[in-house]
Amino acid sequence: MITLAEPHSDEQEIKKSRFIAVARRADTPEEAAALVAATRDPEATHSCWAYRVGDAYRSSDDGEPGGTAGRPILAAIDAQRLDHVVVVVIRFYGGVKLGAGGLARAYGGTAAACLRQARKLEVRPTIAIRVRAPFDAVGAVYGLLDRHSAARVGERYAEAGLELDVEVEAARLDELKTALGDATRGRAIVEPREP
Repeated sequence: MITLAEPHSDEQEIKKSRFIAVARRADTPEEAAALVAATRDPEATHSCWAYRVGDAYRSSDDGEPGGTAGRPILAAIDAQRLDHVVVVVIRFYGGVKLGAGGLARAYGGTAAACLRQARKLEVRPTIAIRVRAPFDAVGAVYGLLDRHSAARVGERYAEAGLELDVEVEAARLDELKTALGDATRGRAIVEPREP
């Protein structure tokens, strides 16, 4: 999944109207809605927005003619294959009417320009696992976890050895399991855990 590494904004003037796009990462629809509410400008003529969070998406024209603002903003998000993103485009009316096509180009274009300039971040899905290993195998286990870019998020001493709570990229799980089994002669146990 590709999302935004940090919030970004961009401003354009189109036929005397100011369009300000504000793009942020949102990991849930509720977070996206809260960001929309926090970004609205009461002095602006319109605050149109769209978000995509996985299969969930919404958009709003905020009083502009139907389909001229929210959908073009969502199209800009989708065109750049972004996810977990919310974009609000704030318009300060400048006195010149743009028409339906002009509005769609202004809102969609401002959102697209903002998203093109924003720093992106690739987020890879992870799986939460628990690794149980005897004390004499802990050094090998630590080394393999580091080599497979697995993050240790907790550890406990147990009677039979060490228990490690680990986050690993889903794509690397099978490779890690095999390596742990080989290095410990099958004494390291890997099991799923609740994140």
